[in-house]
Amino acid sequence: MDPDYFKSYEMCWGTLGTVRPFSNFHPDRDVAEIQEALEKKDAVTLVRILTNRSNDQRQVITSTFEEITHKDLVGGLKKALSGDLEVLLLELLMPPLQYEAHRLQQAMSGLGTDEETLMEILCTRSGKQLQEISATYKQLYKKDLEKEMKGETSGDFAKLVLALLNKENVAGVVQRDIESLSASLNGKKADAGPWIDILTSRDSDHLNKVLMGLELESGQMAVEAVEKRFSGDIRLGLKVLVQCIQNPDVYLAKRITTMKTSMVQGIMVSHAEDDLLCIRAAYIKLTGTSLYTALQVGHTHNIVINTTYTYCFNSSRGKA
Repeated sequence: MDPDYFKSYEMCWGTLGTVRPFSNFHPDRDVAEIQEALEKKDAVTLVRILTNRSNDQRQVITSTFEEITHKDLVGGLKKALSGDLEVLLLELLMPPLQYEAHRLQQAMSGLGTDEETLMEILCTRSGKQLQEISATYKQLYKKDLEKEMKGETSGDFAKLVLALLNKENVAGVVQRDIESLSASLNGKKADAGPWIDILTSRDSDHLNKVLMGLELESGQMAVEAVEKRFSGDIRLGLKVLVQCIQNPDVYLAKRITTMKTSMVQGIMVSHAEDDLLCIRAAYIKLTGTSLYTALQVGHTHNIVINTTYTYCFNSSRGKA
């Protein structure tokens, strides 16, 4: 599952995901079971059905539920459930673009901004995906995502976030880019400009060569250079970006090791149908423990975490 093994992430749907479409899918049967479960507040049945269907199938269930019952499934779940389990199942009903827009909105709501979640999404999604997420954000919240991010960030970090949101591939020369990054670190105060300009506007192969060249030239890891020479939000932002360029699966696996419910939930729901197999492989290499086991052993008391790993490992691919 090492990213270098794959020529491209633009592969057949589900190749690297753990969740696949349920083979014996009958939405009318699911709706009948869900309707009964909602009346009895039977969380076990709701979890069993909704975590064993792909997102597309859950969208069909939602529309079929409304057609048959003339009621809203989201509203039914809100009445039958509460707490973190309610939140998780409601998130599972969101289409992927809506869920990513929701995560961005949550990261910017309330007191303070969750800068790392902003960076996680911006750094692990393509420019095309981010355009689609931006359009979905505007449709959902009637606000412009770029303007919202401007209002929630400042300084070099704001420049980085906005550059990532509008990322595009521009041709560059590897050696010239290495020299620019190296020169930016040599003054009394490191200059974030070249890092923002270069790391948000080149393709991943080019950037991996640039970072590898910089590391060979400086004798230290690129993440270590950022850690030493920058401070504040821009240090956090550049560290996340560098890690995601070099190996996004390892970065996401490290995020999961915190075992914070919202963080684990966000990553697994976002990536279960995309590339969670890669993240699982990175996790076991990083920690020596399978992600399945870590979740099962570490959170036996937490129904949300248990529901999450049930959802993300329902493809019966083993526990690696």
